[in-house]
Amino acid sequence: MKLNKLTPNFAVQDIRKTVSYYQDILGFNVLMAVPEDKSGIDNELNGDKTYIYVMMGRDGIDFQFQRLDSIGEDIPPLKDVEYGASVSFYMGVEGIEEFYQNIRSKVDVVVDLKTTWYGMKEFYIRDCNGYILAFAENSNE
Repeated sequence: MKLNKLTPNFAVQDIRKTVSYYQDILGFNVLMAVPEDKSGIDNELNGDKTYIYVMMGRDGIDFQFQRLDSIGEDIPPLKDVEYGASVSFYMGVEGIEEFYQNIRSKVDVVVDLKTTWYGMKEFYIRDCNGYILAFAENSNE
């Protein structure tokens, strides 16, 4: 057996709000979306449809976002769990300083850009759902 990919599935309250945040601020694209009536799969959010699930991607990193009530139907142990996490999602990037400058005024920065003792330039943000995202690049220092 070989593990070849990890794609986190975040429980969220509002799919459209989440898509807007990840698309407009972080540059992710909608890969697929499932409307509330489960009538098919869309490759973008259409009109006034209400969505329960979306997969978004950028540069080989994919995230799934599923409405809290829907994820509870699909995975019963998550039915009454509050959304949010006690984990951070750590992503390697190239050009971290420019990326940080471009988004820092648009996001909730919880750890400013810094060089760590282990040789990484990194910063952390809290997304629109309360999840912590980390962005890091080798500092070569």
